[in-house]
Amino acid sequence: MNIELVRKNKAFHFEATDSSNQKVQIDAGPKVGGEDKGTRPMDLLLMALGGCSSIDIGLILKKQKQELEDFKVQITADREDAVPSLFKKINLHFILWGDLKEKKVIKSIELSLEKYCSVAKILEPTAEITYSFEIRNN
Repeated sequence: MNIELVRKNKAFHFEATDSSNQKVQIDAGPKVGGEDKGTRPMDLLLMALGGCSSIDIGLILKKQKQELEDFKVQITADREDAVPSLFKKINLHFILWGDLKEKKVIKSIELSLEKYCSVAKILEPTAEITYSFEIRNN
């Protein structure tokens, strides 16, 4: 993997480019001198957790022959009041659409968070990661 960050202004706005040439804007908030021109790094970490686990869950459900019609994850997190301000609690609320078996959804979420999602495993030593879910039919 190769990532490159390029400074875009004299403040804290950076453009990150990944090994697939995808670009992400990163910035700090105005409170510390940023200009809100990009996502904050800790938000990106939560997005990475949501993306990693969502991809895993989709793949596992597919292998279980479950027809996933749509998918959303809502993430909430609390951080420590210290420096560094690490995450102490993270909850992922998965909303899945389709004719899905609850046991298979639970199994896919647990496999992702406990075994496959690298981002979850990185965060696990310092943050309590919990989940909830709901299955909706169109």
